[in-house]
Amino acid sequence: MVYQRISKMLLLGLLVLPLASCSDDNNVVNNDKLNGDSQFGKANDVFEASEWYPGGELGTDEGMSYSAETPATTNQGLSNSFNKGEDFFEHLYTITEAPRKGLGPAWVRSSCIHCHPNYGHGKFQNQYQADQFGNGYLLVIYHPTPGTTADGKPYAANSYISEVTGMPQTKAMTPFSAPVDEKQINIQWNEVTAMPSGLAMKFPKDGETFALQYPEVTIPQSAFNTNPKPNNYEVRLESTIGIYGTGLLDAIDEDDMKKVYQEEAKHVELNPGMWDKSKNDWAGDKNAQKSNGAWYKLADGTMKVKKFTYAMTRASLQDGPGANAIWNITNVTRSDRHYLYTTPAWAKYQSEDPEVISYIKKHGADESSVLHPYYADTDEGIKERVNEILSCNNAPKDGKENAFEKYLLKGAPYNGEEEMSNKDYYDFMVWHRGLAVPAARNLDNAQVQEGKKLFTQWGCATCHKPSWKTGADNYWVDNAIKAYAKSIGQDPNTMLPKYPNQTIYPYTDLVQHRLYMANDIRTGWCRTTPLWGRGLSSMLTGRSDRLHDCRARNVVEAIMWHCYDQRSDAYKSALNFYNATKEERDAVVAFINAI
Repeated sequence: MVYQRISKMLLLGLLVLPLASCSDDNNVVNNDKLNGDSQFGKANDVFEASEWYPGGELGTDEGMSYSAETPATTNQGLSNSFNKGEDFFEHLYTITEAPRKGLGPAWVRSSCIHCHPNYGHGKFQNQYQADQFGNGYLLVIYHPTPGTTADGKPYAANSYISEVTGMPQTKAMTPFSAPVDEKQINIQWNEVTAMPSGLAMKFPKDGETFALQYPEVTIPQSAFNTNPKPNNYEVRLESTIGIYGTGLLDAIDEDDMKKVYQEEAKHVELNPGMWDKSKNDWAGDKNAQKSNGAWYKLADGTMKVKKFTYAMTRASLQDGPGANAIWNITNVTRSDRHYLYTTPAWAKYQSEDPEVISYIKKHGADESSVLHPYYADTDEGIKERVNEILSCNNAPKDGKENAFEKYLLKGAPYNGEEEMSNKDYYDFMVWHRGLAVPAARNLDNAQVQEGKKLFTQWGCATCHKPSWKTGADNYWVDNAIKAYAKSIGQDPNTMLPKYPNQTIYPYTDLVQHRLYMANDIRTGWCRTTPLWGRGLSSMLTGRSDRLHDCRARNVVEAIMWHCYDQRSDAYKSALNFYNATKEERDAVVAFINAI
C-alpha cells in the first residue's frame, strides 16, 4: 500500500507570526518517515498496521502537522485549490481589499487562524481579546431559564439571547459600536477545592495530587450595544477545536451513527433532543421540512442528521463548522448568503446613535466610501437606512430584492461584485475538506501499547470509539459550489476531496454525553471530542489545553473532570484511572498522546 507523504510542519516560531503562511519555505520542516521509526506502519501485538494511519489511506499525512493536505486531495488534482483555500484561512480579512474583503459591519474574528492557532485547539485565556492570536474562545450567551425579552418575546430555557448573534460579535467597523463591548467581559478562573463525587484530589495509590480549574464569565448589561438589552442571561466559553480530519467525519454514514446510538442507549441516557428512546431512533421528524430533533435542514431542503460542533448543531461540512464560519465569523457574504449576520436589536441601537448618524452624514456621501450605502439626504433618512441594512439578517424571499442586494451588492461602492466569489469559496472548501489527520506515533512503544489496553479495559473506548468505516462519501453540495461547478462545466459531486470506504480512527462516538462539570457547557450535553492528533498540540500550538473551554491544562486534568461528579456518564471509566498506579496512568496518557 502506498501512502502519500506531505512534508509540511510549522516551526514553533510561527506561533508568534500568525499572519505568515504555513506554506512559506522558511517555515517548513521536512519529515521523511515519522520520527525515523523503523516500525512505522507495521502491526504489532496491540495495534493493527492501519492504526498508524488514523485518517485511512486517503486521509492521513505522515508528517507531524495539522496543516497538510490529504492524499485524496493530491490524487484528485486539487492541490492548487487547497493552497488557495489555505490562504483564506491564514490571512486577515479586510473591509475593502480583495481577495479577503467584506469584513463587517460586525464580526467575531478577522481571521480563521486567530481562533485555530496553527490549525489546532484554542488556548487558555485570562481575557477575551478577539485580536489576540490563539484566542479560540467563542462567547455563549443564553437564557438559563424561560422568560420574556424586554420587548415581549418569549424564550425557552437554554436558548441563545436574541439581542446579539449566536456567535456574539465584539468588533465592528467605524462608526458602529460592537454588539458586545469586549472590554467589559470578565473571565475569572476558579480553583476546585473539593469534587462533588467525594474523591480526594490526589491519587490514592501514590498520593500524587492534581488540580482542576473552571472559568466564570460575566458580562454586565452595559456591555450590550443593543436595543433592547438582554435580561436573564448567563455566559459560557466554548473553544475552537482542531479542524484537521473534519472531512473524514463528514464521510461517516448516518446509518452507522444510528447503530452507535442504539448501542449506547442501552447503557446511558442520551440527549432526548437527538435520540428518541421510545422509538429507538432519531428524535424528530425527517419529513418536517424544518430543522427539528436530530434532523437539520440544509439550504436545498435536504434533511441530514446533525454531527458537528459540541452542541450538534450542523449536519454537513458544507453547511457546518467551516462553511458557516467563513460567513458568520467574518460576516463575509457570498452568492448563497445575501444577508448579514446581525440582529434587529443591534441595528436599532446603531440607528439611534446620533454619533453614528453624524459620522455617516460627514463621510458617506462619496460613492467610493464603504459608508455610502448607509447615506441619505437627511438625518432621518440615514437613521432609516442604517436600521434597514443592519437588520438584513434573512435571505431574500420569492425572488424579491432585500436591503443587502439593494445597497450592499448592487449599489455603490460594490456595484454588483460579491464579497467572496464562488471560486474563492470553492477553494476554501477544498482546503477545509482536504485537511489531513497526522499519523499516529510510537505505536511500537511498550508503554503506549499498555496504555491502549487499559484505555479499552476501563471503558474509555465506549465513548471515545476508536474506529469508523466511512461510507460512499456522497457529500452534500451547497448552492455556491453548484453555481461555480456549472460555470466551468463540471460535476459538483466530484470537485471536493472524497474519502469512501476508509477505516479511520478518530476516537469519538459522535454522541453527546454529560459530565456534570462546574459551570458546565450550555445544556450540559457535549459531543465527544475526537482524540486523534491531539498529542501534537503542545508542539504545534504551544499549549495542551483540553475540553470545551480549555479548563483542562493537560490530559490528566481532562480525565479527572470526567469523574468530578458521580452522575457523569464517564464516572466509572475515569474512576479506574483515579484508582490506578502512577505507571498505569502514565501509560494511558502516553497512549492518548500517541494517537
